[in-house]
Amino acid sequence: MWARALAIALAILVTPIAADAQQPGKIPRIGVLASIRSPATEGFERGLRELGYVEGKNILIEWRLVQGKFERLPEFAADLVRLKVDVIVAPATPYVLAARNATATIPIVFALVADPVAAGFVASLARPGGNITGLSNIGGELNAKRLELLKEAVPKVRQVGVLTNPAGAGFPLAEVLKELEVAARLLGVQLQVQYARAPSEIDGAFAAMSREGARAVIVVSGSPMFYAERTRLATLALKAGLPTMSEFPESVEAGGLMSYAANTPDLMRRSAHYVDKILKGAKPADLPVEQPTKFELVINLKTAKAIGLTIPQSVLLRADELIQ
Repeated sequence: MWARALAIALAILVTPIAADAQQPGKIPRIGVLASIRSPATEGFERGLRELGYVEGKNILIEWRLVQGKFERLPEFAADLVRLKVDVIVAPATPYVLAARNATATIPIVFALVADPVAAGFVASLARPGGNITGLSNIGGELNAKRLELLKEAVPKVRQVGVLTNPAGAGFPLAEVLKELEVAARLLGVQLQVQYARAPSEIDGAFAAMSREGARAVIVVSGSPMFYAERTRLATLALKAGLPTMSEFPESVEAGGLMSYAANTPDLMRRSAHYVDKILKGAKPADLPVEQPTKFELVINLKTAKAIGLTIPQSVLLRADELIQ
């Protein structure tokens, strides 16, 4: 009798303690490597909201913004691994490289990689095969189209400077430059390739292009460095009176003439769907790499006026956005 009463009393005492000891449901934690907060990162956040995620409530986001200091990427990626995040979002090639070097197990999602197969991130688009997957922006494949649009906007141009970063192109640069040369011959223009591996080399590259007779510039990028330096690029181009074509719409907002590319915020929005699937148990190895469905031509009319350029109406009618 006494033993039974003692057992009941102990059960009453222990039960609340056990209930209090229960851990609340784990909130998923995402690590995001990015340059700055931008329309692209806003697109990612919008994608999460569309899927029902609310930051601080049912998801946590660890932002690591390099703000132009790309040498800190390995440090930031290692920090996210130490935090044991559930997924790392690494939009473009340099971010993926840093994340891949930091972990072979935590899922990594990209959104703006030009050629993930050539970069060695995935075995194939259909079957990535590792801990990395996401969306390609097919950036390298669009450069011939960018040159064509630039030539249409500046019909009299005969020499076009090509500014690129061989250290961070994110696609097979030699192949892209060969394709660009073929397009240039068909369009009747000559290319002058200049390399800028660091921000300190950009001024010299522009000076060399002007000195060699370039009358327009196409930025063959894939490199976040050119995104970070977009205002500087626009200022140099305006000073030299050079029409520019870029892959970044933000470069046009900063004063560049034109951009043509996949819709970056939309790709980042769609990358949230990969995160959602992974958090629900899907393996990156089994999630096929998707390609863009939206492409946009943006033109800055204010810049055109400043450099004395009248863009043909046929080109203006094809623009998705005209900046006045």
